[in-house]
Amino acid sequence: MSPLSATVPAGDPTDAQLLRIAWDGEAAAVGALIARHRAGMHAVALSVLGNRPDTEDAVQDASLIALRHITEVRHPESVGAWLRMVVRNVCRSQLRSAPLTTPLPDLAVAVAETDPEEVIDRHSTRDWIWQAIDSLSPMLRMTVMLRHFSPRTPSYEQIAALCGVPVGTVRSRLAEARRKLAEAMAATAESAHADARALSSATARDAAEMLAAAEQGRFAELAAERWTPDAGYYVGRRRMGDRDFLVRGMDRDLEAGVRQHFAGAVTSRDTTIWEMELVNPPDKPDHCPPAVAWLMSMKDGRMHQLRLFHAQGD
Repeated sequence: MSPLSATVPAGDPTDAQLLRIAWDGEAAAVGALIARHRAGMHAVALSVLGNRPDTEDAVQDASLIALRHITEVRHPESVGAWLRMVVRNVCRSQLRSAPLTTPLPDLAVAVAETDPEEVIDRHSTRDWIWQAIDSLSPMLRMTVMLRHFSPRTPSYEQIAALCGVPVGTVRSRLAEARRKLAEAMAATAESAHADARALSSATARDAAEMLAAAEQGRFAELAAERWTPDAGYYVGRRRMGDRDFLVRGMDRDLEAGVRQHFAGAVTSRDTTIWEMELVNPPDKPDHCPPAVAWLMSMKDGRMHQLRLFHAQGD
């Protein structure tokens, strides 16, 4: 008997019963809540977007957001209203043609703490979600991580540019990923899985160590240790430079007075995203955009391909 069936009394469980189970990390309970209120979510999407092809996308996007943030619902009677609010926000973002964003943590506090684990701890995601994400193919995994889990979410167009594929391919990959993710989460919610928080904390430490090594003039040394020998920088699917090219780029930024501060990270089996705040020198305040995300494809635990996403200010 599953924990869900063992915990919920016989008959139709109430929102309050499902919510309490969802707070404990049960994917099935979250899915049951979404299924119960899906008609209302779809109605909101239709009212905001009209009968557009991306109406269903908005509901699916909102469902994934709900899976990640269900613990924010503190009162059972507000579950339906909260889900409809999430859909409404997604739809409004689509109409503005702006990417959904996850607010950066308080960077001043994060820097003062000098402990990247504290940053990760505030943005941890339930282990069973990452177990499901790891079951996707590499291309689907990268696409869904960029759209739904990266610290600052790119738009469809930006994801297309990062991956070197048409926008239509991004949309079709997301649609396929959503279907497979729902199936995988149902299959993995009750199984053993890796500790996602520990993995995120580990990659946060890696980011902090890389930045510290750059400041100390040891960036090339650490890159040789943690990147594959044939690691490269890519724009879309085009290789633009090798490992030395990337090291020289970091050195040039440091010489120009640009500094990077760790802001957040997400990681899966073979894809890691680091979010960095960029601090420009006082005499060149517009030298770089305010933030950059390192999109890294991993090979045998080492960085193999790097793509950079420069986020603009809000």
